[in-house]
This record gives sequence, structure tokens and C-alpha cells, in this order.
Amino acid sequence: MKIKKSLINLTPNQIIEQANLIPYIIIEIIALTKRLYLQIIRRPSTFIAGMIQPLLWLFLFGALFQNTPVNLFTNNIKYEQFLSPGIIIFTSFNGSINAGLPLMFDREFGFLNRLLISPLAIRDSLLISSLISIITITLFQTFTIISFNIFFLKSITNIYSFHTIIQIIILTTLNIATISICLAFILPGHIEFLALLLLINLPTLFSSTALAPLSFMPYWLQIIACLNPITYAIEILRYICSDQTINYSTKIIKTVWFNFSLYDSILILVIINIISFIVVKYIIKYKYE
Repeated sequence: MKIKKSLINLTPNQIIEQANLIPYIIIEIIALTKRLYLQIIRRPSTFIAGMIQPLLWLFLFGALFQNTPVNLFTNNIKYEQFLSPGIIIFTSFNGSINAGLPLMFDREFGFLNRLLISPLAIRDSLLISSLISIITITLFQTFTIISFNIFFLKSITNIYSFHTIIQIIILTTLNIATISICLAFILPGHIEFLALLLLINLPTLFSSTALAPLSFMPYWLQIIACLNPITYAIEILRYICSDQTINYSTKIIKTVWFNFSLYDSILILVIINIISFIVVKYIIKYKYE
């Protein structure tokens, strides 16, 4: 869609008042997203590491517990089958937790200030472009892990619910990416940002059901695991990948306090995403407007 030349020489306020905002919003989002893709192409090390690390976790933990009795886990599945959904979600977590890093470097180099004082149609295009970029990159990384599970480990038996798996991965990525972007606007520099990532990375993994079921955990750790959004995404994916038929009323999270069905777990993920997006948008607006 072409923009009329008569609008180019107008001031920003006149453009916003007189022109249709939709073409400008689309152009902004495409340009900002393309810039983030170019950063990945020029520095692909983090992208490649994001695919190699989950494969190492999958290989090492699978080898470590390969002699675990089958009946220790739900549905009498092998540990590789139990571990795979957790590693897939953790791949999404690792990719999305770094979503705020490009914005943090833009802040430090002064490029973000130039964007904020430029005549943007909407400032939300910064947030939207970051989310689009990190979702596509994380999906590509996750496809690699899923393909490895299907063709080599054969740990995913139900490949017909692939669209549901993608939806859960997108929900998880959106949730973590919005929090990461919020941290990029709040923390003073990239050193503090990276230190916080190192601090929360492994505790988030071990306080979820990625490596062990809830029944293996002490009560205090079960409480923390139930407060961890990653737990719900993992259990949803674990149920979808292992069962041929999907029943949304099936209880997939069972504790001494409450039981959550598949429908309840998906609803919790959606609510968490909505709340985190609203809070992050409010924080960014309060800090920069």
C-alpha cells in the first residue's frame, strides 16, 4: 500500500490527524521486526545456542535416567517421553526470556531514545515487533526439538494435535517475552539483565514439572511448582503428546489441595498472558510517556 506524497512533508501531528494510521502502523512494525531479524542473522550464536542447549539437556538427562522404572511415571511411559515436553517448553522459555535483550542494548546505545522521539504512529509497535520476532524465532527453535523427538527419540506419539502444541508454545512465549521486555525497560543495564536471567533460569526449570512429576516433590516445592506458569504449559503438552484422544475434562495436575483439568490449565495460561500483557503495557507507558 503506497502512502501519498502530499503527506510526507506534513508535521507528525498533521500526519496522525489527517492520514489513515493503519499503513503507518504496518510499515513501522515491518521495519522494526526486520531490524531484529537482521540482528539475529548478523549474530547467530545465541540463536544456534538456543537450539543446542535443549538438545544437550534432553540427551544428558535422558541418558542419566534411562534405567528409571517405567511405572514411576504417569501412564507408564519412559523417561525420555516424560522429559520431552518439558524440554520443548523450556526451549520456548529460553528463547523468550531473551526477548528484552535487544531493547536493553538499544537503551544503552541511545537508539531507543531516537525511536521514542521519532514520529511513531503508535509506540506499541516497539512491543509488537519484539513479540513477532521472538515468537517466530522461538517457534523455529522449538520445531527443531519437536522434529528431533519425533524422528529420533519417538517420544511424541500424538502428532495429530500439532496445532494445539503450537498454540501452547505461543502462549508460553508471549507470557515470558512480555515479562522480559518489561525487565528491559526497568533494569538499569544489560549486566543486571543478564544476571537476573542467570538467577531465574535454573530455578524456573527445577521448580516446574519438566524433570520430575509433582508426586516426586515435597509439599513446599509442589506449591512453588503450581505457582509456576511453566508447569501448566508442560503438563498440557505432556498430556497432548502422550494421549491419542484429548479430553479437556481430564485432570492433568493433581495435588493434595486441588486438581486442574486440561481446560483449567489452558484457561490459567490465557489469564496469565492477559494480565502480564496489561501490566507490562502499563509499566512501559508509565515509564516513557
